[in-house]
Amino acid sequence: MHIPDHGACTAVNDVLARVGDKWTIRVIMALGDGPRRFNALKREIDAISQRMLTRTLRVLERDGLVRRLVEPSVPPRVEYSLTPLGHSLQGPVTVIGQWAIDKRIEVARARAHYDARDEG
Repeated sequence: MHIPDHGACTAVNDVLARVGDKWTIRVIMALGDGPRRFNALKREIDAISQRMLTRTLRVLERDGLVRRLVEPSVPPRVEYSLTPLGHSLQGPVTVIGQWAIDKRIEVARARAHYDARDEG
């Protein structure tokens, strides 16, 4: 078995932490249907605060997953969309999401079994 160098492990951990964030997944899925303005994203993603959406979009833009386009108008029109790199993340995120939906009952049973054993 090949053990990657420390730098590669750090990079993998960093990317997985980003992808594993609940808001990242929701934003990637919402933008997968096409570009959105900020308020449209906020309406589509239940329970996300304005501050958290702003923060998530900035981090995704920094990571090259989201593009922010400002159209010069009054007021300025800002639209967010997935980059090609962001689109390449859609497939894995969808597969993980579907797995979570398909296995949620099994996971709940396992948790209940563990908790009952732990209490005894």
